[in-house]
Amino acid sequence: MFETKVYVERRNRLRKMFRTGLLLFVGNGESPMNYPSNAYRFRQDSTFLYYWGINYPDCAAVIDIDKDTECLYMNDVDIDDIIWMGPQESVKEKGARVGVNSVYPHKDLFTSINSAVRLGRKIHFLPQYRQDNAEMLSTLLGIKSKHIKNYVSQKFIKAVVDMRSTKDEYEIEEIEKACNIGYKMHTTVMKMCKPGLMEYELAGAIEGITIANNGYISFPVILSQNVHTLHNHDHSQKLAENRMLITDAGAENEMNYCSDFTRTIPVNGKFTQKQKDIYNIVLAANSKAIELAKPDVTYKSIHLEIAKIITRGLCNLGVMCGNVDEAVENGAHALFLPHGLGHMMGLDVHDMENLGENYVGYDDEVLRSSQFGTSSLRMGRRLQKNFVVTDEPGIYFIPELIAKWKSEKINKDFINYDKVNEYMDVSGVRIEDDLLVTENGCRLLGKKRIPVTVEEIEEIMKK
Repeated sequence: MFETKVYVERRNRLRKMFRTGLLLFVGNGESPMNYPSNAYRFRQDSTFLYYWGINYPDCAAVIDIDKDTECLYMNDVDIDDIIWMGPQESVKEKGARVGVNSVYPHKDLFTSINSAVRLGRKIHFLPQYRQDNAEMLSTLLGIKSKHIKNYVSQKFIKAVVDMRSTKDEYEIEEIEKACNIGYKMHTTVMKMCKPGLMEYELAGAIEGITIANNGYISFPVILSQNVHTLHNHDHSQKLAENRMLITDAGAENEMNYCSDFTRTIPVNGKFTQKQKDIYNIVLAANSKAIELAKPDVTYKSIHLEIAKIITRGLCNLGVMCGNVDEAVENGAHALFLPHGLGHMMGLDVHDMENLGENYVGYDDEVLRSSQFGTSSLRMGRRLQKNFVVTDEPGIYFIPELIAKWKSEKINKDFINYDKVNEYMDVSGVRIEDDLLVTENGCRLLGKKRIPVTVEEIEEIMKK
């Protein structure tokens, strides 16, 4: 938990953005794995953490703009809880640690909100991603749960996105800690990897690193020889000679801040020439994004620039052909790069995605593309100082997508399918780093950069 003043100042800034109404914050409860008393690891809602700092189940909070008050609603433990959990900090003590003196039993939330509803007062609330919270809002507000999404407050969403997008010094320090854990995860894979191991042995080892650092994974680990499957959570294969292995994984530290890195390495520790050809194109794209990222530049424009780097590189190999600018304008590069350059990152690995991707990554100036590939870009708007974004270009050889484009003659003037076939066994490459936008550019997050050049990777794997 940060110092008390951090949460007080955040809430004060937020309330100044509203003239009237109530701001309703819904925390998360426990989520059963297979029966009620056997729950998954608890994870508090990120916006609740940001403003209230309390990492404890079944909490809610209200800021009353008109009355200039703020209240927390949560229950104290009883003797039965203490028997199983040990002595716990009281709810009054929890409230005091984040600068709130008005703390009431959770049931009082219903009385308070029902009264506001009867008086016709405006109640601002955010989109819900958990059904139990949607059901609770349904009861509180008298709205069917399936219609809750139609009543969320866009003003509240935009205010939260505005505040959480720019990271303060405390947040940057915590993200750095998560990145340092990420470094250990990825270098461990590089040191362990060899033909004959099972993918799950590596996946388990790096998940264990996060737990050993009093944290957890920031998202389910992606670790696979099938690099061309973008989000492959299957870890059942035996590592084979001459295959590439992707590890897309990050840590969530004890303060719930995240990291997200990707490295693609040769299973046997030595790149083949074809693997090296594709890898160095992706690395050049990754480096170009680092060079271009700075305040007041749109991330969409950077995405399109790295698409040109990838297209030019593939043209040099004979995989693509024609004019580079025309190829990118027509979306031909998306056969090999069907996703965006990156996303915001902070308390969520895809920061604030639950509030709506277009609110987070786009605005009235920068609109989302409808073109295949570029439409998957999560972050497109202008960068600002202290934004944290990921930089993750890739090249993939996806058999089903290639077969579809070839049969439908999509962008046929820019693709040399005979040459594409020569690179199918590479499967793919993705390289991802986490960037902090600074006053005049950006910098990599983490004490040390995870080995990224061909030479660095081969050297650490040799050891």
